[in-house]
Amino acid sequence: MRRGLTAALVAGALGVAGIVPVAEAESAYRVIVHSQVKGSQIPRTTLSSIFLKQAPRWGDGLPVQPVDQSMRSRIRQSFVADVLQQPMVEVQIFWSRKMATGVTPPPVKQTDQDVVAFVAATPGAIGYVSPSVTLPEGVREIAIVQ
Repeated sequence: MRRGLTAALVAGALGVAGIVPVAEAESAYRVIVHSQVKGSQIPRTTLSSIFLKQAPRWGDGLPVQPVDQSMRSRIRQSFVADVLQQPMVEVQIFWSRKMATGVTPPPVKQTDQDVVAFVAATPGAIGYVSPSVTLPEGVREIAIVQ
């Protein structure tokens, strides 16, 4: 019984500290790609590089076209915390510095439906949406791996 209580206390402490297990964090959004993007998995580090525009091409040479959600979106906040592993303000500072050198951030869409439409219409596109979004033909989910 003591062991169960200890596990519950540790789990509660992690929740209070803001540490979310990977399984819960991943359920806050799903990563989607255009159907021409090859593969069914993407390493978290590669995904981070894509959204920071440090990885311009897919493995087959197709240009990567990331699309973000609004800075105020809870989905984006979850994505940034989980994938980029930085506070949102740090991401804003990063893009301010990059834009000063002529590098533009990914386009921002206001809704899940806008992200899905962009990904469907753009070869090489990748984005993230809430888990409940229905994906049309031409768009599929890709799994994040450590």
